[in-house]
Amino acid sequence: MELNYSPEIIGIVLALIYVMAIASAIDAILQARTAQGSIAWVVSLLTLPYLSVPLYLVFGRNKFEGYIRERAQIEAQAEARLQLPRNELFDFQASDASKAFYRSLQRLARLPTVRGNAVELLIDGYATFDSIEAGLRSANHYILFQFYILRDDALGQRLGKVLAEKAQAGLRVCLLYDEVGSRSFSKSQLYKKLRQAGVQLAAFNTRQGRRNRFQINFRNHRKVVVVDGSSAWIGGHNVGIEYLGESEERGPWRDTHVKISGPAVIGAELTFATDWLWARREQLEINWQIERGAPGNCSVLLFPSDPASEFDEAGLMFHQVITQAKDRVWIASPYFVPDRGIIAALQLAALRGVDVRVMIPNNADGPVVGLANWSFTRELLPAGVAVYRYEPAFMHQKVLLLDRELAGVGTANFDNRSFRLNFEITALVHDEGFCDEVETMLLKDFGQSRLVTEEELGRKPFWFPLATAAARLMSPVL
Repeated sequence: MELNYSPEIIGIVLALIYVMAIASAIDAILQARTAQGSIAWVVSLLTLPYLSVPLYLVFGRNKFEGYIRERAQIEAQAEARLQLPRNELFDFQASDASKAFYRSLQRLARLPTVRGNAVELLIDGYATFDSIEAGLRSANHYILFQFYILRDDALGQRLGKVLAEKAQAGLRVCLLYDEVGSRSFSKSQLYKKLRQAGVQLAAFNTRQGRRNRFQINFRNHRKVVVVDGSSAWIGGHNVGIEYLGESEERGPWRDTHVKISGPAVIGAELTFATDWLWARREQLEINWQIERGAPGNCSVLLFPSDPASEFDEAGLMFHQVITQAKDRVWIASPYFVPDRGIIAALQLAALRGVDVRVMIPNNADGPVVGLANWSFTRELLPAGVAVYRYEPAFMHQKVLLLDRELAGVGTANFDNRSFRLNFEITALVHDEGFCDEVETMLLKDFGQSRLVTEEELGRKPFWFPLATAAARLMSPVL
């Protein structure tokens, strides 16, 4: 049947599109966190409204509405039920936590830096998942299990078997995943087996809320495992055989995780609890009264960050670390697509004599990201920043080292997505012994990396600077 549309209807539709374009452009001016992003959206919305309006509805916002109210609610409820209420938790506060450096980070994290923790560095997949599996098997009360990617493969089935057994034994087992990163998980046989065993499953569901329904740009990128409130695992690994280096498609894999035991685990539980409330619309019912103890001497600040907050928490945290450096700041990140402020901080640190090193994978995860990496490398080299490209495998670790004062291992990358769009968590460890362990690990990685030189950049083909500049224009959405 042939459809005929009158000129009046067509005119009304066109007028509505332009009205939406103007309204979206105003929203972009008011809400965008960078001038470049605001200008790009305004120009595209007003010149190509038919294409840009739908894209803006999906990708345009970097403020995740609704979540912040839920977070405040669950934190207040949880703190009231902890054996270590807030005043006692601050009794564990580290002696250096009163410094301006830590005061600002603690205000951003909404958690104190606490002493009395044991921290174990877990290098690569076998060490990480052997430790996690052992922790799961030791659980006597509850398990909190959260990953960005969960696959129904050999590794997923191995961990899933333990989760199912613990749930069938009567433990509270809560599993949380990102519906974009784990988009096929809810249809898998592993999902069905876990649900039948009594595991409580939830997708984070970033499209909840009136203004979030079209948004697929936000991700819950956190990887958090908590066992009995006494131990937590945080880092770069997801649940999939590629993180063991066993994928024929991805090949070898380089990643890092940490195991934390002690009072800092409360921070991991609170972060999981806020995500659980958003995903399930219910409080996390666990035994908050379990004895946690103080098994070590490390001071730890668990630093959650999210797009619901007033500030770009992850970006500010990295900026604070770089500007604090006196002797060295080493950074390893698979996605190094920073903003102007981070680039300036790295340049200034190198110019004042700090040993600034950035390690990225030589085989980038996609051609656009790879070209953008080269663009930022071109800016860093003249200031004296050493850029290394890790060659033996795809490097996925998110690690930083500040002098002998602080080491960080977590989920946040050095890119716009982690700074402004993702839910992330980073463990910041204040301990010289742990910093020495991270130094040894990174020195080995640097030894397997190629140091980029300006001569190497000069040998690139004539089209290379244009390609990297074009890729850099896309950095706000990479």
